[in-house]
Amino acid sequence: MAKTLVIAIDGPAAAGKGTLAKRLAIHYRLHYLDTGLLYRAVGRKAQAAGLDLDNPEEMTPIARDLNFHDIDEPSLRGREAGELASRVAAHSGVRQALNAFQREFAAQPGGALLDGRDIGTVICPDADVKIFVTASAEVRARRRTDELNAKGRTVVYERILEEVRQRDDRDSNRAVSPLKAADDAHLLDTSELSIDGVFRKACSLIDAQISR
Repeated sequence: MAKTLVIAIDGPAAAGKGTLAKRLAIHYRLHYLDTGLLYRAVGRKAQAAGLDLDNPEEMTPIARDLNFHDIDEPSLRGREAGELASRVAAHSGVRQALNAFQREFAAQPGGALLDGRDIGTVICPDADVKIFVTASAEVRARRRTDELNAKGRTVVYERILEEVRQRDDRDSNRAVSPLKAADDAHLLDTSELSIDGVFRKACSLIDAQISR
């Protein structure tokens, strides 16, 4: 294996990229960053301060002051925080500030694995391996519905499906760093795969890329 390995994992919400990324980081002994937490933290801090999440002039300073302590918060993984993240991610100033944060993380000795929406296209365009994890909107909505119901929350599948589609539309059509697969990314559709199946497939892609 190369002395330094950088892996970029991208994909839409609830495709399974976070679960996969954590396992891969452990397997390949890489520093790991869930970049979505950065945007969630910005949204959450802005909401707590009573700021306008749709105002880039109010959001950018929060992004510039973000640190690792801010993303160490369990509530950031909730559905509401995800919606806040999608809103603040549309601001170019926010993305520029957080891009610098992510690139510094990726440059650590020994390599790193980052997952998000634009890792392979913007943050780490020269990553050693790029994987775009996806699944149908229906499958992702079902996964999210089952997850929330298992946590004791009563949610309706049709509403979750609509939210998934709306978020996909925002993320894919924003003017700055839209969600899309890098030209040289491996496409990994998890719709019909188990968690272990997704992991094995990803490892085979990574190992083959490294060997080349």
